[in-house]
Amino acid sequence: MTSSPVRAKRWTRLEYERLVCLGAFGPEDHIELVAGNLLAREPQDSPHMTAIGLAEDALRAAFGTGWHVRGQGPTQPVLLVEVADSSLSFDRRRKGSLYARAKVPEYWIVNLIDRVLEVHRNPQPATGAVFGWRYTQIRRLSPDETVTPLGAPEARILVADLLP
Repeated sequence: MTSSPVRAKRWTRLEYERLVCLGAFGPEDHIELVAGNLLAREPQDSPHMTAIGLAEDALRAAFGTGWHVRGQGPTQPVLLVEVADSSLSFDRRRKGSLYARAKVPEYWIVNLIDRVLEVHRNPQPATGAVFGWRYTQIRRLSPDETVTPLGAPEARILVADLLP
């Protein structure tokens, strides 16, 4: 008796959004779509949620009117920010490569473990990267440093303002 290999369903963003609209996931379900896969996310603790709110506030101030800052959900970004503690390695390798492949010009990781901001820029094709792309410019900024988003060149954000 032979068995066929198990195939995983790859979901599109539209299929995922349809599942959400149909109520397939409840508020207790921590699910996210990453590269066509539905992944279970860890619940976010208080420091994590605080950092998300701080990042939203800082980006609204930096970009000003005419820009939309979204804390969660599908995006079409000029800047993408992840807040990471237990997911730090996943966010660096997998999400970083995925966002680089999507040519997101700038990707930040608010690293709660080391209390730094990791600024990833200049997405380029790269053999060996999970999704075949990576960021070639990566800077780690300490709480006393400032960062200027590429999309808001007049703005200055103190890294400490992103950390709980």
